[in-house]
Amino acid sequence: MANIACRQLHKTYDQKTAVLQPFDLEIADGEFIVLLGPSGCGKSTLLRMIAGLEDISGGELHIGGAIVNDLPPRARNVAMVFQNYALYPHMTVYDNIAFGLRRLKVPNDEIERRVREVAAILSLDSLLERKPRAMSGGQQQRTAIARAMIKTPQVFLFDEPLSNLDAKLRAQLRADIKRLHRRLRTTTLYVTHDQLEAMTLADRVVLMKGGHIEQIGTPAELYNHPRTLFAAGFIGTPAMNFIDGVVEKDGGQTVLVCAGYRWPLTSPRFAALQAGARVVFGLRPNHLRAAQAQAQTQQPSGTHGLACVIDLVELLGAEALISFQCGALSLSALLPANAANSAAQVGQTLALAFDEEHMHLFDADSGLAVAGSAH
Repeated sequence: MANIACRQLHKTYDQKTAVLQPFDLEIADGEFIVLLGPSGCGKSTLLRMIAGLEDISGGELHIGGAIVNDLPPRARNVAMVFQNYALYPHMTVYDNIAFGLRRLKVPNDEIERRVREVAAILSLDSLLERKPRAMSGGQQQRTAIARAMIKTPQVFLFDEPLSNLDAKLRAQLRADIKRLHRRLRTTTLYVTHDQLEAMTLADRVVLMKGGHIEQIGTPAELYNHPRTLFAAGFIGTPAMNFIDGVVEKDGGQTVLVCAGYRWPLTSPRFAALQAGARVVFGLRPNHLRAAQAQAQTQQPSGTHGLACVIDLVELLGAEALISFQCGALSLSALLPANAANSAAQVGQTLALAFDEEHMHLFDADSGLAVAGSAH
């Protein structure tokens, strides 16, 4: 196992097209890091640079304390699992797993022991004599993981390994990978555009956008305390609601004016906001709830409300995802699928409430979070 350090690491093509802006990143020994972001953000390029499959344009890459910029892939003691499995179709599962050890001329009895050991960990015991074409996608990907794992590398690299699998298999493999890491504690970098994979697997998430790092933190930190509009909108399902607003001051009281509503903000974290500041108000759908329908009902301090017209109701089992029109805005709320919410009709007006502690505010120009973090 090993720590990884990226120091002003960057990548350009043709000496002018920047794929990765210079960045610093420290990954602890045994940590599980997920590189998350939309297509084209540079996450797979970074993974391939660490693997030695892409040249490094500048900066330093350290693995286990040694600079490896100029080392070939085989000298870095890393193992990579690809999206497309990359199995030899004419070989059995056993031979695919054993291939790397045979190239290293490991004794046959040692190969036998290690193949059986990793096959047991990944539930491949009964499949060792099969060839890839006779296996499901999940079984093939387990074989690819076993082939990487048997080399006992310092670092595991996963490049979107679950993207070719259906939802049920993805859930199963996520659990397998999580258990595998818990058992081996090998330093792991995992690339995905799927935030569910990131949130369930990672010790820390590195959220990337346009070749730079947008935010680094635990899954809970990125979900609860996004530092930018992009982070807030990318993390969380259903996506966060956003409403443009303006800050006003009324006799020393901070007031947020949004969508025709005036919400007095009582939390100290809003006290420093300047009058006239243009902001974007963010609220997660699960932080909205049905409120008393009477408009005259007095909301307690720190609780605010709005009335919206139902546009769509989607029952998700225990919850209902309800889409609303609030003037020209489209919003969504994730509510318990009780009798009242399940019977909600398109065109019906529903009163909603939310608590101030769940509010996120972002500067409308820079997109950066302002007024501290929501709880």
